[in-house]
Amino acid sequence: VATESIKFLERFANSKERFFLAAGFYRLHTPFVAPKKWFDLYPLNKIGLPVLSDADRARKPKAAYTSAQKVQDTMSDDQRKEAIQAYQAATSFMDAQVGRIVDALDRLGMAKDTVIVFTSDHGYHLGDHGLWQKRSLFERSARVPFIVAAPGMPSGKAASAPVGMIDIYPTVASLAGLPAPEYLDGKDLSASLKDSTTVINRAVFSQVYDGYSVRTERWRYTEWSGGKNGAVLHDMVADPAEKTNLAGDVTHAETVAEMKQLLAGYIGSSEH
Repeated sequence: VATESIKFLERFANSKERFFLAAGFYRLHTPFVAPKKWFDLYPLNKIGLPVLSDADRARKPKAAYTSAQKVQDTMSDDQRKEAIQAYQAATSFMDAQVGRIVDALDRLGMAKDTVIVFTSDHGYHLGDHGLWQKRSLFERSARVPFIVAAPGMPSGKAASAPVGMIDIYPTVASLAGLPAPEYLDGKDLSASLKDSTTVINRAVFSQVYDGYSVRTERWRYTEWSGGKNGAVLHDMVADPAEKTNLAGDVTHAETVAEMKQLLAGYIGSSEH
């Protein structure tokens, strides 16, 4: 993918043609294959396994753990470490390929007027919560990397306010000086790129089957079938590993009510 992408960039550089290039890397998809040197970066004796909470071990609420697969429960600890090592090796291998493309932009003198967006289609469990792969509404599965480099924008800044993948289209359109359709649900993040403290979205949302999750800067709240099949509230500042479910804690009843209201507004608008 990197090699072919660089060929396209060389063609565009020579023609001065405007372009949109989507480079979709197969890694980190299974199987986790990479040259040996990338595995050597992550010795097995340096890899630890996630510590599970009581809720993780009991898998409660049940709906939160429906992505669990029996075959993964039969893995030995050594196999779990090998899987984590292979994932990390594939990550570094893929990262190096992204670097080749960025280096080509620099070499061809195109970086100064090219917008770069780096993201993924989903996160990935590596034994955390006793889960592997994807399709849960825990943070590790629902969250993706989201990096934007654009001409005239400051670099090296991290925004803590939530953003969604639906914001990519209007943001890229704005940075390219193109009009975006008014019917888009996503928002232009240009102001946040200029000033990382600017809040564009109060909350963003995820859905897996009958489960809906809302993420604010501090909280992640998820419920299944409107709460009939369970609900969880996690303080992502104090408890980023999501080990303590606060949904039933009366001291957080006001927060739960606020999160439920945000979810209801999102579900109502998406149904229309």
